[in-house]
Amino acid sequence: MSVISNIRARSASGVATADGAAAEVEWVPSWSERRREAMVYLPGLLLPIAILVVWQLYVSAANVSPTVLPTPIRIVTQLYEQREIAWINTAQTLEEMAVGFVLSVIVALLIAFVMDNLRWVRNALYPTLIASQTIPVIAIAPLMIIWFGFGLLPKVLLIVLVTFFPIVVALLDGFAATEREAMDLLRTMGSSRLQTFRLVRFPGALPNFFTGLRISATYAVLAAIFAEYVGAYHGLGIWMSQSKSSFRTDLVFGAIGICALISIALFALIAIASRFVMPWHYAARRKG
Repeated sequence: MSVISNIRARSASGVATADGAAAEVEWVPSWSERRREAMVYLPGLLLPIAILVVWQLYVSAANVSPTVLPTPIRIVTQLYEQREIAWINTAQTLEEMAVGFVLSVIVALLIAFVMDNLRWVRNALYPTLIASQTIPVIAIAPLMIIWFGFGLLPKVLLIVLVTFFPIVVALLDGFAATEREAMDLLRTMGSSRLQTFRLVRFPGALPNFFTGLRISATYAVLAAIFAEYVGAYHGLGIWMSQSKSSFRTDLVFGAIGICALISIALFALIAIASRFVMPWHYAARRKG
C-alpha cells in the first residue's frame, strides 16, 4: 500500500497522515500462515545446531587438546563456572553498545535531515562521510584510547564512527524514493515543508531506516569489542585478550559466543520494532 493511498484515505476525514494503512488493514494470519512463517526460521536454527554437533563429535573423536580447540560442552561448562566474570564483562560491553548505538542513531537522523533539506550541505558533507568510513578501525581505535583514556568515551565514539554511516545512507535513499505524487498532494492541501517531511518523507523512509539499523547493529558489537580489545578495564574484548594470553581458549570461544548472541538479539529486536512501527509496510508485503 503506497503512501499516497494512505493520505487520500485520511484526507477524506480531514486528517492527512502517512500511517493510515495501519487502520485500513485488518489482517489476522491463519494457523497455516503462522506455521509457514515459523518454518522460514527453522533452517537458521538447525544449521548452528548441526555445526555444534559435528564440532563436538570431531574434537572428541580426534582427541584434540582443549587449548587448541575445546568442545562446545566444555565451552558452556567453563562459561557457567566463570558466569560472574562473564556477566561483569558482558554488562560493560552492553552499556557501551547501548550508549554508542543510541547516540549514533540520533547523529545519523540529524545529519540525514540536514543533508536532505540542504543540497549544498549534502554535496559538501557526503565526500567527508565516505572518507570517514575508509579510516581503518585498527588505526583509529588506539588513537581514541590515547586521546580519551580507558573509560566509556572512546568506546562510544568509536561505535558512533563505525555505525552512523549505514543509517545516514539508508535514510537518504529512503527520502529520495518518496512518491512525488504524495508530496504534491500535501502541498495542494497547504502543508508546510516540515509537515510534508513528517507525514510523507520520513514515514516513506522507515523501511530503509530499519534496514540501516540492522546493518549498524552488527557493526556496533564489532566496534565495541575491538575498542575494548585495544584497551579497557572491563568488557568482552579485554576479557578475550586476557583469556587468550592465559591460553584459555574455551573462555575466548565463550566470549565470542556471547558476542554472537548479542548481535542476534539486537538484530531480532530491531526487526520486531520495525513490525510495530510500520505495520502497513508488512501488511502490503503480505498482500503482494
